[in-house]
Amino acid sequence: MTPPRRRLAVAAATLTLAVLSTACGAIGQAVDCNTAASEASKIATEWSSAMATSATDKEALGKASKTAADKTKELASKYDGDVAAALNDMAAGFETMEKGDLSSVAEFSGKMNGFTSKITAACS
Repeated sequence: MTPPRRRLAVAAATLTLAVLSTACGAIGQAVDCNTAASEASKIATEWSSAMATSATDKEALGKASKTAADKTKELASKYDGDVAAALNDMAAGFETMEKGDLSSVAEFSGKMNGFTSKITAACS
């Protein structure tokens, strides 16, 4: 596995695990959090799949990242408060990779814990 592919795999796996394991506390909020987490996981999986086929292709990275950012923003528009803020932060993370800079994947991976913490805090 090449270093860019390894970084992509780690980023996608971390995001998927974080989103799926988010603890949603309140009953009313649990449904919203579960839906948001499920949709965010789906977006991350689609992005990861797109990148797995061409991990060193800058154009593919840019296109997949733009699509993921747009979908995440659309998802965030369905929510308010902390859930929306956490999703918008995740979208901003995808946006950092829209220019196709492969080094931004490593930066995105480093910020993954921040996204995870915000999603978890929004749902508890």
